[in-house]
Amino acid sequence: MRISIAEILDGVRDVLEISPLAYSVLCIVFTASLSQYLRNAVRSASDPGVWRQCLEEMVAAFELCGCCFELIIIADNYGVGAYAVSLFLLTIWWSKHWGDATACPYTFIEDLLEGRTNYGVVVLKTIFGLIGALSVFQYIQLIWGLEMVENHKDRATARCTADLQVPVLYGALVELAATFICRVSSRTISELGPKQGAAIDSFIATSLVVMGFNYSGGYYNPLLATGLKMGCLGHTFAQFFVVYWLGATLGSVASSYFFRLPAVHNLLVPKAAAEATKPAEEEIDSVWPDHED
Repeated sequence: MRISIAEILDGVRDVLEISPLAYSVLCIVFTASLSQYLRNAVRSASDPGVWRQCLEEMVAAFELCGCCFELIIIADNYGVGAYAVSLFLLTIWWSKHWGDATACPYTFIEDLLEGRTNYGVVVLKTIFGLIGALSVFQYIQLIWGLEMVENHKDRATARCTADLQVPVLYGALVELAATFICRVSSRTISELGPKQGAAIDSFIATSLVVMGFNYSGGYYNPLLATGLKMGCLGHTFAQFFVVYWLGATLGSVASSYFFRLPAVHNLLVPKAAAEATKPAEEEIDSVWPDHED
């Protein structure tokens, strides 16, 4: 007597009798745990430097997109409130475990503008981040394809649709403005260093995402948008690029220049202004190892 995989899965479903929401939470926990294992493996197997940073960006992008795919399931079935709580908790987790990784290419551009890195590192980190973001699709197809709960039924084969619900220009402005606010607030919190800084930063970011939910989808991260929505029905590639890459990146670049204006910086971070300490010079990362002539 031969037993098919479908029959085995049906048996597992009957035994577990797990709720769809609990299963979604388990999927997110599994993805975060798997990513942390990969991150630890990268850190133990490689020396500090650009290549380790690139691998960490790849893992972070995989984790970000993998978790957010399941957040889509939560939002579709349990509403924006459940989505927001889940995202808030995840953002705190990421802030405590990613280290210097961001899974967000415009932060590399900020580092470039502020003299902390070079063009080669920016390109490499972006490429590795894209690899991580795009590779997650097959991973999610596997999880959703099991159809262990009703909420995953037919999701692995369904064609995705765009979240952009406004004209392209408006969508780009939403991504630009929200990214600008998010980056300025994040920099301010980072420099002020409040005790609950991670929670405050996560609350602001989550609130901005929820506010943009019915306009552009509230991505504010080109890699995240690429991993989840590139090629979906509802926008062309050019429209996608303008909204999620150009819009968010311009917002980030504007925030970098704005935050460094003396008047603005002194207003937002008065403690740092009062101390007036000269920051130590940072060594710019190099793609190539040091060598002597």
